[in-house]
Amino acid sequence: MARISGITIPSEKQILYSLRYVYGIGQKSSSDILERAKVDVTVRTKNLTDSEISRIQEIINDRYIVEGKLHRIVTSNIKRLKDVKTYRGARHTANLPSRGQRTKTNARTRRGKKMTVGGTAKKATTKT
Repeated sequence: MARISGITIPSEKQILYSLRYVYGIGQKSSSDILERAKVDVTVRTKNLTDSEISRIQEIINDRYIVEGKLHRIVTSNIKRLKDVKTYRGARHTANLPSRGQRTKTNARTRRGKKMTVGGTAKKATTKT
């Protein structure tokens, strides 16, 4: 089991896909890293040598911001938007979508489970 940037990446998958388990590395970054490290993209993670893993780790450390540092940067950017009281910051504070999506019918991921507001249904007439 290889560890890259503090993350244990899957050993049964190809290294091209395993690298994506590191926060901040996507499809393009993964292929660029492997190209620079001169590692075949189809090799399984368990078949990598220690020198290949260290080359990959070196390239990630030199050229990319990943994991904890990237999380801190994103969090500080959101906090700055909230402090400046921008529209996007207010949407983050209210836990609503901040990129223009509709919220009348969708946005359940951000708004949570649907809650019915009481007192909106007509009352049934009762016999007296």
